[in-house]
Parts: sequence; C-alpha cells; structure tokens
Amino acid sequence: MEIKNPSQPELAQPLMQNEFDSFETRKQQLEAGFEALVSRKNSPLKPGNGIYARWKNPVLSGDHAPLHWRYDFDKARNPFLMERLGVNAAFNSGAIKLDGEYHLMARMEGNDRKSFFALASSPNGVDNFRFRGLPIVMPETADRDTNVYDMRLVRHQDGWIYGLFCTERADPSKPGDNSACTAQCGIARTRNLVDWDRLPDLVTPSPQQRNVVLHPEFVGGRYALYTRPQKDFIGAAGEGLGWGYADSMEQAVVEEETVIEPCAFHTIKELKNGQGPAPLKTKEGWLHLAHGVRNTAAGYRYVLYCFMSDLDEPWRVTHRPGGQLIAPQGDERVGDVSNVAFSNGWILDDDGRVFIYYASADTRMHVATSTIDRLVDYTVNTPADPLFTADCVAQRRELAQWNNNRG
Repeated sequence: MEIKNPSQPELAQPLMQNEFDSFETRKQQLEAGFEALVSRKNSPLKPGNGIYARWKNPVLSGDHAPLHWRYDFDKARNPFLMERLGVNAAFNSGAIKLDGEYHLMARMEGNDRKSFFALASSPNGVDNFRFRGLPIVMPETADRDTNVYDMRLVRHQDGWIYGLFCTERADPSKPGDNSACTAQCGIARTRNLVDWDRLPDLVTPSPQQRNVVLHPEFVGGRYALYTRPQKDFIGAAGEGLGWGYADSMEQAVVEEETVIEPCAFHTIKELKNGQGPAPLKTKEGWLHLAHGVRNTAAGYRYVLYCFMSDLDEPWRVTHRPGGQLIAPQGDERVGDVSNVAFSNGWILDDDGRVFIYYASADTRMHVATSTIDRLVDYTVNTPADPLFTADCVAQRRELAQWNNNRG
C-alpha cells in the first residue's frame, strides 16, 4: 500500500485533449465572442459631475481588432487555430466625423510592440465601433519609421484632412542603447482617411517633438501648430505647450516656438503638458483639451484639462480652470502604463454635442460626452488654481459659505 506524504502537493494532471476544441468549434466560439463584443450597447454612467458623462464600456480595445488580422483561418497552415499576430492594445485615437459616421484613427499595438494605425467607425459615436478594411498603410520617408503613433486628425481650412503623429527612430547619438529614441512629428494628409500622402517631417528647434497638433485655421495667412518642446525622449521635464508658424505643410518648418501654456510647480502639469486634439471654435474663444503630467511615488500621472484662448489671437490664453477635467478612475488606472488618461481626439457634432475620446493606461479607448455649452461654462466659470493651499482653502470656503447663505 502506497503512503502519501500530506506535505507534498499532488502533481497537476497533464492537459487532456478535450481541453482544446476542434478547429471548427474554436472558430465559431471566436466569431460569436467577437460579435458580442463589438455589437455591445453602451450606456452613460449617472449621475456624473454635470460637466460630462462617462460611458460604461470601452469603445475600443485590442480585442476589437478583426479576427482575420490575428488568426490564420487556413486549417492546413494553422490546424490548432492559434493566434498568430496578436494585438495588445488599441488607444490614443484621433477622431473626426465624416460622411455621417464617427471615425477613430486608433493606435494599435501588436504583441511585438510595434504600433500601427487602423480606422474604426461607428454610426453613433458611443458603441458599435468596427475596424474597416485593413490596417492603414502609412508611406515612409527616406528615414524609416521604427514606430508611429498618436495621430491627430484635423480638417484644415485649406481643404485637406491632416494627420500629425509621432515617429520614433533610434537615437544615433546613443549607439547600443536600445531604449534611446528620437521622436519627431510625422505629417500626412488625405481626403478619405484611407489613402495617405506622406509629407516631410516637421522641423522645429527642439530635439524631441512627439506631441504636435495643427490649428484648424490659418492664422495671419500661415499654418499654426501647437508643439511640446523637450530635450529628451520621455523622462525630461517639458517647457510647456508651445506655439509656432509654418509657411507650408509640404515642407513644414517652425523656426521659433513660444510657450503659451507653461508648466507650473505643484500642479497637474508640473512636469509637462501638451495639446490633445485640435481646439474647438466657440463664440467665447478656442476651447482646448490638453494633458498634464505630474510626478508621484507611483510614477507619472497623466490627466486631461481644459483651457481657452482668444478667437483672433489663438496663442493668447484667456481662461485656465483649475485642476483636472478627466483623470483615470477604477479599472481605467490598470493597464500597460498605469494611471494615465490621454486624449488626441474629440468631435463637435452639429447639435452641439461633444464626444471626448480618451485612452486609459495606454491600453483601451473610452468616450465621455458633453455639450459645447457645458464645456464652455466649465472652462470660463471654474476658478483658476490659486497655487497655494491657503488660497485654495479660501476659494473652497467661499463656495461653501455662498451655498450656506442661500439657506
């Protein structure tokens, strides 16, 4: 009789053949699960803060990538129906409404870490986003792109739709350092969001330029761009959100960058900040959505905030409401890069509704909806950050006492 040692755990049983279904059954399961995901209805989370409404489900994720982008469905070549080219994430998407549909130019990241662009479209802007056709073919310059990502879509006054994005290449000044990159602004333009003409990269005085946005109108007859001048790739503190001019987008050169929205000590933008999508034109001024970054014991924290600039002088900031507009909450804090909310796309609809598309943790895409009237009210009437604790307390006490005195 065999005596078992109670302190020694039993070995796990080997995998049984029935733990893997047949090719045909797996295919049916994959297709059913994919359709359930992409057709899932979304709903707003209430009561919210009155400024915007978050929506319950992410609008895009790596699992939204079409199955035929990931699996080889030829049984002879892939008898186990394995995923061959996995997609890790879908995030940081440019946004535009065209031909009655809401479009996201998503940053897709494969399991190999390479990012690429893909176009997803929805009939209503809050759910049923489906990727169209195949991944976007982005033409290259003579200096090949190692990685491309974070496209801003801008319908410009000149009639073109521009896509400005970050292009990464190995830093030639640091040979052998496999994490050392140079980041510059790639430029392309299109009429239909599918076929793209690549233009030369933007030239600026800054050695790193990974967050550039095109202003949607000419300013003084010239193209205007929002920049984020930095000396190093990621770790260095930024100078703030910049502004510059180019005479042409076909050979775009910004000779001088002026910081119009600076970083500030002990604020949500103490380390760096940058323009999100292109600003929205309102009767009160240009409404901006930006990201702010601060350092914490847990690493960088990215949040979104608003500001407003003058209609005739877009470089002149007129309103800076204090604090964050959107910060990662709950499950949004978990992902490849935790504690990050980032946006490079929003859409102003004809009825005044605004769709704010933001990514969480460099992993998935969400939507929050508001109206242009609400966002203008928030931006114009929310008090600015007074920068010192005593003044912040006085600001909050004044609000509380006002409400108390009203009975």
